[in-house]
Amino acid sequence: MEIIIQPTPAGATRIAAKIMADLISAKPAAVLGLATGSTPERLYRALIAQKLDWSRLTCFNLDEYVGILPEHLQSYHHFMWEKLFRHTNISLGNVHIPDGLASDIPATCESYERKIVAAGGIDLQLLGIGTDGHIGFNEQTSSLASRTRIKTLAPQTRKDNARFFGGEEKVPHHAITMGIGTILEARHCLLLAFGDKKARAIAGAIEGPITAMNPASALQLHPAVTVCLDSAAAAELKLQEYYRRAYGQKSDWQKIRPAACRSPSPKQPGKLAAGSCQI
Repeated sequence: MEIIIQPTPAGATRIAAKIMADLISAKPAAVLGLATGSTPERLYRALIAQKLDWSRLTCFNLDEYVGILPEHLQSYHHFMWEKLFRHTNISLGNVHIPDGLASDIPATCESYERKIVAAGGIDLQLLGIGTDGHIGFNEQTSSLASRTRIKTLAPQTRKDNARFFGGEEKVPHHAITMGIGTILEARHCLLLAFGDKKARAIAGAIEGPITAMNPASALQLHPAVTVCLDSAAAAELKLQEYYRRAYGQKSDWQKIRPAACRSPSPKQPGKLAAGSCQI
């Protein structure tokens, strides 16, 4: 796990944007797993500014609320098109976002998993983290082997998202989310976290035990994870000075390389091939 700590969110975002841009340049037909929220919004602005070619990329979103229209201002369909996709040349057919209005949610979740496999697996999965350590909408006690499914949102998650809906009572109670097992099959996971409200969750995810009470801690099991933090989000890390020194003293051959150099196993999309590069 690569821990990169920068003084500000802007500094951490620049590094994350370079990681994604390098992948897009190295593998124009890459498969991206994307996230929503205020944390990745800054990253999307940085990617848009680079005017990259998105025409061959395929994108899968982490999650979507159940029961709201795609046109709803707080739907993740709306977020992704407004904040990213409409500013690029991505093909409509290459955009995949869970269907929160599906009449058969278990079937649509199974279909989502099959589409990811058919696309060749996710090259890079972008992640944020909740104040309780959730990734996607994998709330505390989610199975670390879980797949795409419907989840009931925890009270803290609904409280955290109330500001977007104009009140907690307006926040949906359910969402469709990629599972933790699904996320762990990505070849490279890129986690961003900013602000002191994320500090405890980050400390638990990186330095704590692997536990369903902090779903992001499952990333410790992944062979290629990059975590980009500002100083506030890193404040409770016991080894933060080591992480700073380790990143600052890396040799060129140790630098992050695009996930395009990793070849998936047909049955395990996220498994690294023998001899593949690692972080």
